[in-house]
Amino acid sequence: MSRSRNKSKSRAWSNRQNRDRYVREARTLGYRARSVFKLSEVDRKYRLIKPSHQIVDLGAAPGGWSKYVATRLSDRGRIIGVDLLEMKPIHGVGIIQGDFTQPSVQEQIIDCLDGQLLDLVLSDMSPNISGIATIDQAKAEEIQVSILEFCCMTLKSSGTVLTKLFAGSSFSGIQQMYGMGFAQVSVIKPAASRSESREVYLLARGYRIRPQRHR
Repeated sequence: MSRSRNKSKSRAWSNRQNRDRYVREARTLGYRARSVFKLSEVDRKYRLIKPSHQIVDLGAAPGGWSKYVATRLSDRGRIIGVDLLEMKPIHGVGIIQGDFTQPSVQEQIIDCLDGQLLDLVLSDMSPNISGIATIDQAKAEEIQVSILEFCCMTLKSSGTVLTKLFAGSSFSGIQQMYGMGFAQVSVIKPAASRSESREVYLLARGYRIRPQRHR
């Protein structure tokens, strides 16, 4: 029964992927994931990415966001993709494999920046889901705390964060955390986010705390 049920789920997932216009369009354009259209929509609306920006993409695998960003940057811009999973090389993207929440990985990112500060932090990271709401929400909050602590070391004054969140009991607390450090905080549901998903994106603009330069 279990094997039959797994086959049914796999077939249903495959059918949904084949019907999904964003999946088809991503394949046509050579992007690695449909999630690229979430970022491109926010970028068009809020003008997130400028050619000279220094950007880090957290939870970057399989690389759709990083590839999109690379096409928007000039020679003066930089994009660093970070993920626990291995990623195939992408032209114009520096790749770091490791757990972003670990200080050693953050050190690697800072080294790659060559003394420059970030204009934009992108995060499509999700915690490994246990199915236990309190544990999953705590893990999600830990990720956002790590991002905010990283911003203290690396994000320019007036810089921006775009990060994925899921509706839940910790949601308002996370919004408040970002509201303490940023001038504007908005919640966005891109068209490419599936309607049944609790996924939303928090856009925090106008970083108000000047970072401590890493030593």
